[in-house]
Amino acid sequence: MAGGLRLTPPAWTLLAALLALASIAAWWQPAHRWDWEPALAWRQPWRWWTAAFVHWSTQHLVLNLFGTLLVVLVGRAAGCGTRAMLAWLLAWPLTHAALLLQPALQHYGGLSGVLHAGVAITAWQLITRPGLLTRTVGALLLAGLALKIGFEAPWRSTLRSVPGWDILIAPMAHATGSVAGVLCAALLVRR
Repeated sequence: MAGGLRLTPPAWTLLAALLALASIAAWWQPAHRWDWEPALAWRQPWRWWTAAFVHWSTQHLVLNLFGTLLVVLVGRAAGCGTRAMLAWLLAWPLTHAALLLQPALQHYGGLSGVLHAGVAITAWQLITRPGLLTRTVGALLLAGLALKIGFEAPWRSTLRSVPGWDILIAPMAHATGSVAGVLCAALLVRR
């Protein structure tokens, strides 16, 4: 088309749309069928994916949908394309599987771990692009993510109460998502 107009959305946006729409659809489903439960991780492996769709309150769902939009916009601005989407797709189940490192977390649901993976992949995308400013922004984004994980201290407690939230937060999911995102981006996102 004239002017570079693309008729199909990029892969990065499509994956984010899948995450958002599936979360909305799952809102009316019983959480116990889809959430992350370490005792069921090997017998019901679909939970490695479906845990992202489970939200414990309306606030939880709305804020994660807003977070999804932010990750899409920042990823698009960073030039995240098919390889970045594949890294995000791979990081998704790895984020939840790594929660086995914290067996005290008996139930988990939400997009936040997968969104942290998306932010990590976006940062990696920027770091691998040419230009000092672009690389610096990527490094700062990755450093900010690491600082956030450090402040959340996932090694201290399984669940955390955060002022203003009507659910408990699982900091380990943010950490596992971030690490899975960086590892998958390192494998798949190239210059």
